[in-house]
Amino acid sequence: MKRYVVAIVAVLAVTACSPDAVPVPKKSDVDVDTPALVKRKSTAGIGACVPGSGSPVEGGLPELTLPCLGGGPDVDLATLRGPMVVSLWAQWCGPCRDEMPILQQFHETYGDQVSVVGIDYLDTQPDSALALMDETGATYPSLADPGGDLSAQAPFPALRGLPYLAFVAADGTVASVRPGQVDSQQELVGLVEQHLGLTL
Repeated sequence: MKRYVVAIVAVLAVTACSPDAVPVPKKSDVDVDTPALVKRKSTAGIGACVPGSGSPVEGGLPELTLPCLGGGPDVDLATLRGPMVVSLWAQWCGPCRDEMPILQQFHETYGDQVSVVGIDYLDTQPDSALALMDETGATYPSLADPGGDLSAQAPFPALRGLPYLAFVAADGTVASVRPGQVDSQQELVGLVEQHLGLTL
C-alpha cells in the first residue's frame, strides 16, 4: 500500500467549481489502495491503471509517479502515450460530476482509438471519489494525486479549479491543456479532433 502524507494549505480561486465547494485539507494520511477501496473499485467495474512504456519527451506529461485510485500499479505520467484524454477531477467538484458521464460515453464509443485516464486531484477522500465514479458509471481508470503535486508541473499551470482536460498525442507530447467543463460528447469529439488531428 502506498501512503501519502500531504500537508496542504490551499486557497483556490476556482474557475469551474465555486470556492465553497473546494476543501482545504489538513495534514492527513491518504491511502488510495486499502482492501475496502480495492473492493469498491472492483465492484464498480473501474478499469485497471496501465503504466506507460515510453521515455519522457519534451512537451510531454510531467515526470510524476502517481498511485492508481483503488489499487493497482503506480504510473509515471511521462511514460504515457496517446492518443489520450487525461481528465483532472475530484469528488468535491460539481462540474466534474456533470462531465464524467460524457467522458464515459466517449470512453465506451472511442476508447479503442483514444484512451481516457482520470486523475483524482487534491482529493483526500478516495472512498467518496470511487463512489462518484460508481454513481456516474465511469469505468475508465483513474490515478490519484491527493497532495496536488501535479499543480504547476508543465504543461499544467498552477491549478486553481477543476475540471481540466489534457490532450496527449501519440508521441507523448501534450497538444493542449484545457480548463473548464465539456458539456456534450459532440464537444469532446470536436476537441479531440482539433487537438489530436484525428477523425472520429
